[in-house]
Amino acid sequence: MSEHDANARFVRETIVEPAPIARARAHAIELGASPLSAALGAQCAVLAAASGARSIVEIGTGAGVSGLWLLRGAPQAVLTTIDNEPEHLAAARQAFVDAKIPAARSRFITGRAADVLPRMNEGSYDIVLIDADPENVIEYVEHGLRLVRTGGLVLVPRVLAGGRVADPVQRDAVTSAYRSLVQETQESDAVIAALSSVGEGLLQLARIAA
Repeated sequence: MSEHDANARFVRETIVEPAPIARARAHAIELGASPLSAALGAQCAVLAAASGARSIVEIGTGAGVSGLWLLRGAPQAVLTTIDNEPEHLAAARQAFVDAKIPAARSRFITGRAADVLPRMNEGSYDIVLIDADPENVIEYVEHGLRLVRTGGLVLVPRVLAGGRVADPVQRDAVTSAYRSLVQETQESDAVIAALSSVGEGLLQLARIAA
């Protein structure tokens, strides 16, 4: 086993996932959703805590796993989560009830993110998490950077696409979009960008320019 594989295995086996999130994960898998790994969820929770987030937008609800991790890190935040799958939103609602998240701390919107995001107030959020429709990831990041305040975070999990982004031979539309996103944000004067290899990767963008 390589050092990289050993480290990845150690991270996977070390993270302790709270029971409500573990139950939401099991339900997500039953529904055919693809929840964030526990390692990625924990990293998002730390970022939410460190930023003192009070207002969060999530694109891609799944069955509530990522939302529960974010709210674990930001216990005073209000989460707005967007998904076009009513079944996934219903599962997330139940997961939040099971986790004893007060109803006032979450807002569920059924619809396509491309239709919802343009109607949201710019500069009004601390974190935007983008975990849906990878073919539209660049458009969603542009919206995310518009929605977060200066100093706010845009988070894009799974950005390494299972190793495809690092392989120059892979040129399908989704892989190319992720690769372009990583390269362009590294060169941008409007953000500070960091790329973590935990799980399938987490691109972290801090908006520094209006």
